[in-house]
This record gives sequence, structure tokens and C-alpha cells, in this order.
Amino acid sequence: MRRDEVVEAIRTVLRDHLQNQHLHLFGPSARLNEDLYIDSILMMEIFLQLELSFGLCVPDHVMTSRELSTVADLAGLFAEEEAASPAVPGPPPGSVHGEEYVDIKVHCFVSSVCDALKRTPGIDHRPFYFGVWDADFAIGDGTPGKEWMLLYHAPSVSHDFFRHWFRRLYGPEVREWYDRTRSKSDNLATLLDLVETRSDTLSVMAMVDLHHLPERENKFNQNPFPHYLMLEKSADPEVFFVSDPDFRWEGEIAKHRIVNAFCQPTVGGGFAFDRSEIHAPAAEDLKAYFEACFRPDANPLTGAVRRIVASHLAGKNGRTPKHLGTALRELPVISIRKYAYEHGFAFFWRALGLPDETFLAHCDEIEELIQGFKALHYAVLRLAETGDAGLAPDIFERLDRLDRLEFAIKAALGAVFRSWCAANRLSDEHLQRDAEVAS
Repeated sequence: MRRDEVVEAIRTVLRDHLQNQHLHLFGPSARLNEDLYIDSILMMEIFLQLELSFGLCVPDHVMTSRELSTVADLAGLFAEEEAASPAVPGPPPGSVHGEEYVDIKVHCFVSSVCDALKRTPGIDHRPFYFGVWDADFAIGDGTPGKEWMLLYHAPSVSHDFFRHWFRRLYGPEVREWYDRTRSKSDNLATLLDLVETRSDTLSVMAMVDLHHLPERENKFNQNPFPHYLMLEKSADPEVFFVSDPDFRWEGEIAKHRIVNAFCQPTVGGGFAFDRSEIHAPAAEDLKAYFEACFRPDANPLTGAVRRIVASHLAGKNGRTPKHLGTALRELPVISIRKYAYEHGFAFFWRALGLPDETFLAHCDEIEELIQGFKALHYAVLRLAETGDAGLAPDIFERLDRLDRLEFAIKAALGAVFRSWCAANRLSDEHLQRDAEVAS
């Protein structure tokens, strides 16, 4: 197809299959996320419909690794005149020199508390990400119809683990000011008072539904989208100064916009802590935290996806393969947490003075893991759309490959952890057990 024909095919998919409400902004220069509200999940659906309806295909590694900003970027992957054009060389995926490494969104609660650590001289925030690569998620939230849905946010998902370890490692108590037994208006009054009277060192976190702040760009434009923001006063009493550490943005937003997003029934939560109490963690506590987080013999996410796919293929609770798209819609939001492995390797590499080349090699493996989850999600969407059970073996093979890759990453991380413990003359309790599991 010529480029203009591909652009028209994209328009057709957005209109007929996705019922996109922003086609008045459509054109080659239209921005996929900011203008057309296409998130990473909808992008997979576009690729799928272009393949099924127009026969337009690209290899998995192209589909999952290219950064696409505009309709023209997307069309360029398929247009015939682009086929012979050499790719512009750039940094390898996952490199510390690449944009993707800088622009990681992994866990809004952890990013918010770590923002205070990064602002404190002499404190390394990286170890706190030990708890993120296998952080809690849920399968179902008790709502009928969601029994087999993968969810990053649910009533059963608590931040108590992170709150406990933040206090033990770094000092401040992360106090929950949001009271779930009180009304939204009461909690809003508490929030406004906290922001109005906060000291310079008090960090105030509030959960909002980011879907109701469309002026905030994000790559996971979910509806709803529970997300933590940090709030302060600004010079204008009708405006908040807002910090979004997870998406690395800060600026001013009208107070009524934040209030509306906070008061949505889809969200509820808030914490506060005093940055002045932050101190460097003891090596013994870092060791204990790593051991509390590290699961060398299990990969919870691949295990959960495997169970969800199997349950839909087996028809449990009336589920069928066509429901898999909805059941695993939030897989990209959770799989992105695997980038936290980079923070783990970076901490130990810096502490031990290990060569940068080997660190980057591990980053490449982590990037392969992330892209593998993206390709898996696409394969699941293809199964859901076509209902072809013959595609199931490929999905389970992909899950097996992801398991092997993640276990290898964990084995390498466990090995460098043991080296760090030896360098710090820490007790070898649990270390031999973990080494045996990893081998």
C-alpha cells in the first residue's frame, strides 16, 4: 500500500472498529496519544485490525519496539515506499543513553515516595524499586464479570508493604490520611487543609482518576485510571502545583480539575510523609528488604496470565476466548514494572564498581522481557478477535519463553546481590538457599 492508502486504512480502523471520538483531529500529523487518545493498549488493537482487515503486518520486534508519535509514524511502518529506507541508527532498546530508559513509568506510589529520596542529597532511591518487579496485582476485584480480569488496582491491592519498608529503610512514616469510612466531601476537606497548611518538607499524595485530567499526557489512557499525584499550593489560590513523579512531569493545574478527578467514585486514597526525616538505609536493612521482595523460584505475572488464558479456553464461569482482550487489558500497565530490574542491577553495579558494558547487557535482557510481554499481549488480542483456539499453543510457548528469560534475569540479580552481601560482610543467611534455587 502507498502511504496515503495506509493512512486511510488507519482512519477506517479508528472509525469502524474503535469508534474513536477524536477523528476531527485525524490526519498524518495527528499525535496518536495527545490528539487521538490512543494508548499502548489501543495501539495493539489497531495493529490487529490492520492485519485482519487489510493484511498489513509487521514483525513483532518492529511492532513492540518502535516509538510512534503520529499517524504518519504508524503509516510509515507499512507504506511500500518506506520499505527500502534504512533505519536511522539510535541507541539500543533499554540503553541508559536512550529515551526509553529515561521515560519509565512503573509504579505511581513507589515513584511518589522515591521522588522525595531523589531530592535528598546522598540518598540512593534505586533499592526501593526491589519491591516493584513482582509488586502485587489482582485477578478480579469481587465485581461480577471481573472474576478473571488482571487488575493493577483493586481493593485487595495494598501499599502497606511499601509503607512498612519505606519507614524501616529511610525513616519517614507514610501516613494514610484518606479515611475510607468517611465521605468524599470529608476527605476532600482533609486534602485541601493538608495542602493549605503543609510545611515545606511535607509531601502530600492524593489518588485521582487520571482519565479525568485529559490535559495530562500518558501512555496508558485507561478509564478509569487510578493514579497518585503530589499536590502543593501555587501563587494562585485557584491553582495547584502538581508533581507527577511516575510520569516525570510537574506544573500547574486548576484546582477544580484536580478536585473533580479526586472526587470520582473510581478512586480513593491519600498519604503524607515528612521528607525532613529521611536518612540513608543500613546495609542490613537493604539486605532484608531485597530478601523480602526477591522470588527466585516464581514469576507471578506469567503465572497469572497462564491461568487466565487457560480458564478462558476451558470456558470457566462462562468465559470464552473472546473475553481475553478485556481480561488482560491491563497487562501492559503491570508488565512495565519489569523495568524495575534495571534499578536493582544499577544499584549493585554502582555499589560494586562493576563495568558498564555488563550492566547494559542486562538492560538488553530486561528490554527483551518487556517487548516479549507486548508481543504476548498482541498474540492474546489476536486469539480474542479471531476465536481461533489453534493460536493458544503459541501463547503458552511465549509464556514459557518469558518465564525462562525472567528466571535468568533473577539468577543474575541474585548472584550480584550475593556479591554485594559479601562485600559488605553481611550474614550469609538465606544466600545459599537462594543460590540453590537460582541454579
